[in-house]
Parts: sequence; structure tokens; C-alpha cells
Amino acid sequence: MPNAQCPMPKTQLLLYLIPIIGFFPSLWTLYRGQGSREQLAISRLSITLALTWLLGYLLLTTGAATSDYFPLRLFILNSFLTSGYFLVSVWLILRLMQGKSGRLPGFSNLAERVLGKYLS
Repeated sequence: MPNAQCPMPKTQLLLYLIPIIGFFPSLWTLYRGQGSREQLAISRLSITLALTWLLGYLLLTTGAATSDYFPLRLFILNSFLTSGYFLVSVWLILRLMQGKSGRLPGFSNLAERVLGKYLS
């Protein structure tokens, strides 16, 4: 019977880490405050990654739109930021599928400090 319950949380953890889309189930999980420690930690990490990407994306896009000298460089940097966000998310998904930890040095600690205070 315990084996029948194991795939669902792992599937949920993978859902949380899908770029952009995973933000919403992660937010819902933290808002309800229900779930295992691992689910809450992955949810915090997913939200932190998504909000960091969104903030960087908005800042770089605004800078490129208002800059007279560096718009192409800012757009290229913006594409690197977006590619990095997607690659980190895929890397974390692959790590979870292999049964390894879903922690990301720096971001996991930041997520625990910031979101752990407000959403748990």
C-alpha cells in the first residue's frame, strides 16, 4: 500500500518544477500549508526561481526598451537568463527522477528564509 502512495508526491514534485506553469500549484500548496516537508521545500524553491526569473526578465526588458546604447546586449542577456531558468528547472526535474535531492545551493536557503517566513 505505501508504494501506491509514493508516485503521487513524486509526480507533484515534478509538476512544481515545470517552468512558469509549476508556479501556480506550488503557490497553492504553500497557501494551504499542507504537504510533506519535501513538497513545501520544492514549492518554495519553485516560487523563488520563478519570481527571480520574472524580476530579472522585467528589469532586462525594461532596460532594453529604454536604452539607447545597449538594447541588443540586454535582450541577449535576457535570453540567457530565460534559458538558464529553464535549464535549471529541467536539471532539478532530472535529479528528482533519479531520486536525488531537489535542493539548489543558495536558492533553497533563500527560499526557506523568505518564503518560509510568509507562506508557511
